[in-house]
Order: sequence, then structure tokens, then C-alpha cells
Amino acid sequence: MNLRQFVRAFDGEIRQQELRRFIRSVALIEGLLILAVAAYCLLAPRSVSHAPVVFLAIGAFSLVCVLFRIRRFFPRQTRLTLAAESWAMVAFVTVVLWFSGGHSSPLLGLYLLPLTLTALALGRGMTLLQVAVVCAMYFALAAATPATQIWSSGYLGGAIVRLVPFLLIGYLTSTLAADIFAARRRIETLARTDPLTGLLNLRTFNEHLHLAHSHARAEREPYGLLMVDMDYLKDVNDEFGHDAGNAAIVLVADCIRRTVRTSDAAARFGGDEFVILLAGLDGPAADLVARRLRDLVSRSTLEVGRGIIACDVSIGSAAFPADGAEGRDVLALADERMYADKEQHRRENPRRRVPPGPPSELTAHAELLDQLNLEQAAEQALQEALQEAKHGAKAG
Repeated sequence: MNLRQFVRAFDGEIRQQELRRFIRSVALIEGLLILAVAAYCLLAPRSVSHAPVVFLAIGAFSLVCVLFRIRRFFPRQTRLTLAAESWAMVAFVTVVLWFSGGHSSPLLGLYLLPLTLTALALGRGMTLLQVAVVCAMYFALAAATPATQIWSSGYLGGAIVRLVPFLLIGYLTSTLAADIFAARRRIETLARTDPLTGLLNLRTFNEHLHLAHSHARAEREPYGLLMVDMDYLKDVNDEFGHDAGNAAIVLVADCIRRTVRTSDAAARFGGDEFVILLAGLDGPAADLVARRLRDLVSRSTLEVGRGIIACDVSIGSAAFPADGAEGRDVLALADERMYADKEQHRRENPRRRVPPGPPSELTAHAELLDQLNLEQAAEQALQEALQEAKHGAKAG
């Protein structure tokens, strides 16, 4: 299992933990359902045709709920557990309705409890399926009732009035739950990424590094770390403005994104620094990625109003376990090597390289006029020299 699969499994485990917390709320829903049915049987005994059977159903349903809490039939499939409990609630309500007035029972609204549970936890498709089953049970109960014409227009009109709320509540609740979940995922994404570059933020990268280190130690696999720092970003900000500096940061981030694999993790470390986690790569392989990234950045340019910015980066690399037994040690060594690389760049190229950009139309026009003026001046000087030579010849 590579790092990407490991992180995905970890995120799935977090989702499973959220669903398991939701299961604790399901126990409350089931308890309310049992109390509602028992109270109805005790307060309106004449409305229940076979009270012992209903109490037997209450006991059986309670036993099922207890078994789900004790045995945990699907420990790694929380959604399957929720689906099983939801359908058990539907079956229990159907049995209760059968002995308490059928399709005209006042307990028909109890179907809303499993429908709400399904809409909140299992999605729109499962909710609509459950609504269809509830409607089928309603018509089955009506068909079992003597003297009920289920195909008559009067009965169908009444059935629609009673069943449409189930459809609306199920659909709207599932839609609202999906919107809330999407909004939450969006908030989580914003909390995990850098708003300027779209790379991971430092807190999320530390989580990835912790997971990668645990995975590498357990599987006896290496991983590499790259510390990347932009050269002369302050000069870019001073000469072209902070917007150009931010654009340069985004340019380097795009180069990093194009260099790393989907199994790697890249983050903005802060300011003009970046950090890259290379899953499964040792020191020489990490150095190769560093050279490829440096070459890509050096070939990438950023157009601004007055020219073109050519970006450069300093990179330091280190790998586990060759360069350290802990993730922080490997990161510290990569940071140290990055600063050494930066000092070498400053000695070799003390000034930032900002090549002139392509001339604008106005600049090109001005240069053309200057060239024409020079040619005219040269031609005029040549003519004057020829005239003077002629006058000299005549005078001689």
C-alpha cells in the first residue's frame, strides 16, 4: 500500500468515526420508536388487534438493536450497519401498522424516523428506494384491508396526500444533508490548503509527514524530503510589486505540482518556501527530482508589464532513513542543505536575472523612429559631405 492509499484509508477511517458517532444518535431514535409504539399500545389498547404480537415485535426489535450494539456485525462497514438498522426499523413499523389499523393507522408517521436516518447518513438514492418501499408497504396494507378499493380515484387521491410528505421529507432531507456535507468538505479543503497556491498548508503537511514516517518505518521503506526556497523574491516585489511576487510564488507552485507524483505531498512552508514529501524515494532519487524541479523552474518565466521575470529556486534534499531516524531530523537536514544551495547560488550569481521582456508596440514604434532619425541624419551628413567635396573641387 503506497502513501496515497494509506492517507486515503486514514481519511476513510475519519469518515467511519463520524458515522460511528452518528450510530449513537441512532440508538436514541430507536429508543424513541420503541417508546412510541409501547405507549400507543398501552394508551389505546382497543386500536391494536393483537397486542401480544405487537409486544413480541417490540421485544424482537429491541433485541436486534441490542445485538447491533454488542456484536457489531459490520465493524469496518459503518454505512452497512446504518442501512441494516434503518431497514429493521422499516420492518418493525410495518409489523406494528399491520396490527394497529393498517394503512389508516395513526402510527403511519413512524416511517419518518427511518427515512430521516437514511436521508442523513446514506444518501439520496437509498432514501428514494426506502420511500418506494414505504409506499409499497402502504398499498400492501391497504390491499389487505377488506372493502378497500385501492385503484379508486378517491382512495388514490387520499394515498397521494398521505404519501407525498414522505417523499418530500426524504428528498429534501437527503439534499440538505448532501449540501451540508459538500460545504463541510469545502471548508475542510480550505482548512487543509494554502489559499494562494492551492498546495497543502503546513499543518496538513505535518499530518502527512507523520503518516508517511509511520508507514515507512512499518514497511521499511524510504521517503525523501525537499526544501525549496525562491531566490530573490524580495527583488521581484521591490521592482514589480507584490502582485508580481505572488504570481511568481504561484508559478513555482505550479512547477512543483507538475513535478511531483500523485502519491507525493507538496506544501507551502511559508512565504517563499515550499516542502515536498516524496513517498518511497531514497536520497539519489530525491536529488533527481530536485534537479528536474530546478530545471523546470529555470525554464519557466512570468510576464509582467515591464518585462519577464525568470524565477530560480534553491533546493535541499534529504531522505529517511539514510539522513535521519525521525521526520523532523530529515526535514532539518533538507532545510540546512537548501540554505547551503542558496549560498552557492548567491556566490555564482550575485544579482537576480531579470531579462528584458518583449518590447511593447509603443516601445517598438519609438525604436523605429529613432532608427529612421539616425538614418536620415546619416544621409544628411553624407550629402553635406559630398556637397563640401564638390565645392572644394570647384575651388581647386
